[in-house]
Amino acid sequence: PFQIVPFCGHIKGGMRPGKKILVMGIVDLNPESFGISLTCGESEDPPADVAIELKAVFTERQFVRNSCVAGEWGEEQSSIPYFPFIPDQPFRVEILCEHPRFRIFVDGHQLFDFYHRIETLSAIDTIKINGDLQLTKLG
Repeated sequence: PFQIVPFCGHIKGGMRPGKKILVMGIVDLNPESFGISLTCGESEDPPADVAIELKAVFTERQFVRNSCVAGEWGEEQSSIPYFPFIPDQPFRVEILCEHPRFRIFVDGHQLFDFYHRIETLSAIDTIKINGDLQLTKLG
């Protein structure tokens, strides 16, 4: 029942405060990185605005996040209390949309906040997932 990666899906009605995105999967055995992005549409050219891109980098044990507005990447944030992903193990990422920010939970633990850089939350209507993982559930 795995979803094919890279995956691109539609968020019905877009984001709004109180809405939660759930991504469940299994990390590959020898992962380098994987990414989860919430974007404003699917356009590649010009590239769609990226409200938040989460990227797990295993070599550096970092979980970095950023956004891209009008083709310009913003300031990357990388501070985390710990690196939550383990090769060959399942994980559960929840992205909770609040009025000023996204809150990111991994396996039920709040890991960090990311303040909105795209104000029109309803325009954030696409989720893209790629990299070294298997997707088991999206919600």
